[in-house]
Amino acid sequence: MAFSPLDVVAFVGFVAFVITVSLWAARGQETSEDYFLAGRNLSWWLIGFSLIASNISTEHFVGMAGQGYDLGLAIASYEWMAAVTLVLVGLWFVPTFLRLGIYTIPEYLEYRYDVAARTLMATYMMLAYVLVALATVLYSGSLALEAVFGIPTLYGIWLIGILAGLYTVVGGLRAVVWSDLIQGVTLLLGGLLTTLLAFRAIGGWGAFLEVSGDKLHTVLPLNHPEMPWLAVFVGGLWIPNLFYWGLNQFITQRTLAAESLAQAQKGIFFAAGLKLLIPFIIVFPGIMAAELYADQITIADQAYPILIRELLPAGLTGVMFAALFGAVMSSLDSILNSAATIFTIDLFKQYRAPDASQAVLVKVGRWTTATLVVVGCLWAPVVASAGSVFQYIQMFWGFISPGIVAVFAFGLLSPRTPPVAAKGGMVLGVPVYGLLLWWFPDVAFLHHMAITFLAISLFMGVMTRLAPSEPRRLSQGTATVDLTPARHARLMAGAVVAAAAVLYGVFW
Repeated sequence: MAFSPLDVVAFVGFVAFVITVSLWAARGQETSEDYFLAGRNLSWWLIGFSLIASNISTEHFVGMAGQGYDLGLAIASYEWMAAVTLVLVGLWFVPTFLRLGIYTIPEYLEYRYDVAARTLMATYMMLAYVLVALATVLYSGSLALEAVFGIPTLYGIWLIGILAGLYTVVGGLRAVVWSDLIQGVTLLLGGLLTTLLAFRAIGGWGAFLEVSGDKLHTVLPLNHPEMPWLAVFVGGLWIPNLFYWGLNQFITQRTLAAESLAQAQKGIFFAAGLKLLIPFIIVFPGIMAAELYADQITIADQAYPILIRELLPAGLTGVMFAALFGAVMSSLDSILNSAATIFTIDLFKQYRAPDASQAVLVKVGRWTTATLVVVGCLWAPVVASAGSVFQYIQMFWGFISPGIVAVFAFGLLSPRTPPVAAKGGMVLGVPVYGLLLWWFPDVAFLHHMAITFLAISLFMGVMTRLAPSEPRRLSQGTATVDLTPARHARLMAGAVVAAAAVLYGVFW
């Protein structure tokens, strides 16, 4: 699709406006709190829009719309259950995190367990951000730009990475949340525009209901390979939701930067309300693409790009280009800033320079951000071999999310759970989930997550019973459990046997 002069002006003007406003908002930052947490004075409306803009990207416009093309409205359960999860996070997790004044989510594990638990989670998160989050955002964004605007995938990856990295390196979280505000509004309006045009093309609401009836079911059979109703309502879907919205630095960093608990909770509840509307501007177009352009769509992830390519009239291409580009950058800048925060605070400061000055921490954060841009751009093409972008994201987060959710759940609910249980639980989650994927590839991965979570919970429960720690107030620092290497090995071996027994009982 060729650009008109108006399209070029719309796109260039949008990018310039975002970068200018972001850098203006981020001026005068001198301390690590300024750079990583925007001075801890964010208001609820900035938090709410930033949460949604950071979450909704082309992995949704490409991946979730593609799932709508394949599965129908049932994929919207991810969004609607996320709204419920946000309310729980605002009432349960956020008060504890803000009371402690932490910079990062892994930092909580040092207060509750020990330094090693914090380091283990930080390492997991860094790997996941680079290999999963950064790569999928860059790849899905470039895929959309190639399908709609003809920009080669590799060029699109580097274009997105460099532009989003530019203001994130310089401006930190404050630049991120202000860019998210602009880009969040743009992507919501762009998505609404595409939905309205699709409804007009299909003949209106009545025609949509008539031709798409089979795909408007929100509850799928118990044996469905991807979205069985048991996993959605009472099973595995709660695990990625609780992890993503409550324990994922990429999302929670803006709530940690709130000026008060009330502002953080208002922002979270505002985001929950917006989340309820997302399926109508993302999943519905994917469903309509199956009726309008099935003959042009070879893989599901092409549904939304082809829809906007065919529907947008001349002159609006640049506007939608700006919306898609904004969706990518709003997610990418948040991932970059959060990954840099974890590396700088949880790893560099903890092990390399405990007495580092504020200026050094900000400098390390900026260099880390720049490095992550390069690594993410180099890794992004690998995602092309993984099939569905949305499935790639959800499946691979499963290696770490059940363990992290279990560790935080025990940490918040069970005061006697020892550090060895937390570390062992996070380590155990990787092989258990991996074996489930290998042994039962035809079983929904949400069931794999649920079973992994149960196995880890059993392990942590056994460890709590065998080696309980003394209850303590989180504000009083850290504590460890005195376990000899031999006893530690016996307990870990017992936990592995117990997990294997759970797996045997579930399937046989």
